[in-house]
Amino acid sequence: MPMMMLAVGYLFGSIPFGVILTRLGGAGDVRAIGSGNIGATNVLRTGRKGLAAGTLILDMAKGLAAVWIAQSISPDDAIIAGAGAILGHLYPIWLKFHGGKGVATYMGVALALDWRIGAIYALLWIGVIVIGRISSLGGLVAAVSVPVAAWALGHPYWLPLLSALTLLVLWRHKENIGRLLSGREPRIGKGSDAADNAG
Repeated sequence: MPMMMLAVGYLFGSIPFGVILTRLGGAGDVRAIGSGNIGATNVLRTGRKGLAAGTLILDMAKGLAAVWIAQSISPDDAIIAGAGAILGHLYPIWLKFHGGKGVATYMGVALALDWRIGAIYALLWIGVIVIGRISSLGGLVAAVSVPVAAWALGHPYWLPLLSALTLLVLWRHKENIGRLLSGREPRIGKGSDAADNAG
């Protein structure tokens, strides 16, 4: 059953909503613009705010859906389905394993596992962006908060897998982290391909 839930999660996570919405909306292939990322931040560079919002919501929803379905079938494996959803988003088979960065999907998984973890995630993500005006930093802080919040809220058995997922999301942001450390990561509103993190 764990492998089945992992596969279910992966299939949900691998749906590339950024690519699908931009094509259906007549905005072309999002991978051919900006940073080439399939997430909401890069979709926004098409100038279509509605498509970007839709991408953000649907990328979150696929993480939610994967966990909710697993909870109804095999509750003990719900976190494995969530892991599958994040892996699917990061490495979708349909796009030759070149996916997004996982921040929105991770939030959906966190919300489904425990709404309090998801709430902490959302508050940190939005709060850091509002205060610091650096999109990637908000996503990174939010991702790091997940295993910490899970432990604090009484879910220590989730800690190993959530820590691994957080490290994976951080790895996908390695270029952003490099720019943050060197002070070159752009702030919102200054325009750059470097700010992608909501994918």
